[in-house]
Amino acid sequence: SSTHWTGLFINDLKTKQESLVFVKRMMAIAVSSITYLRGIFPECAYRSRYLEDLCIKVLRENSNTPGANKIVKWMMGCFDALEKQYVSPVYTDPKDRNCIIESYQFNFRYTEKGPEMDIVRNNAMGMQVALEDTKRASVLLIRKLFLLLQNLDALPSNVYLTMKLYYYDDVTPADYQPPGFQEGVHDRLWFQGVPVHFKVGQVHTTYHSLRVRVSVEQGHVKKLQEGNYLKEPVRVSLRKEAIKVGLDRRLCWSIIHYLLPVIF
Repeated sequence: SSTHWTGLFINDLKTKQESLVFVKRMMAIAVSSITYLRGIFPECAYRSRYLEDLCIKVLRENSNTPGANKIVKWMMGCFDALEKQYVSPVYTDPKDRNCIIESYQFNFRYTEKGPEMDIVRNNAMGMQVALEDTKRASVLLIRKLFLLLQNLDALPSNVYLTMKLYYYDDVTPADYQPPGFQEGVHDRLWFQGVPVHFKVGQVHTTYHSLRVRVSVEQGHVKKLQEGNYLKEPVRVSLRKEAIKVGLDRRLCWSIIHYLLPVIF
């Protein structure tokens, strides 16, 4: 309903700033949902919000869980880079000894004049249709993400979370680092096992688009493969694979099987 929509998002996406706020909130919902449904943080680290029949858990900005606060700080740093349009992608930062078991990629695109799409027109009716399309796509993306996360096998107890941002050198100041980030050197994510890739969904506004993809080690998706829950073909890599940096602006978030217990 419109009431539930406005409880999470603004009900107008006509300006670039409104579109940016929407994209930030979509990312916050997705990242919060990943950490909640994968059992990373305790219930007290979240607050409840509702969208249609979905109860969405969103990370609190100031909880008593240090690890959750760190994730919020990372997101704020990403928002800062997105607002400045410096982001090329956000990737996780594994060391070679780490074994990645899950990766969550958030691909962003933003333009000054809007996306190259014909669903957005200059008249009021065209904008209304575009807004309704955005609403439907947003709810569908969240539902599919929930469905995927709820049907993954449980994570091991010793996991480590990390996030990495990439920038375009021609527009980003050499000394720029968003809050919570430091300069890194890695540009690939390696799966030790065989990854299965899911296209969760994409959402467009006049000024931005957001696409979410998930890659999971094959052994953690048996229920999904048996039940065909997403009703879409998935791509399975038949070799050890690196996720390479692309040309679009991308946020990638991974859960890495780590040698030491996670400290949160």
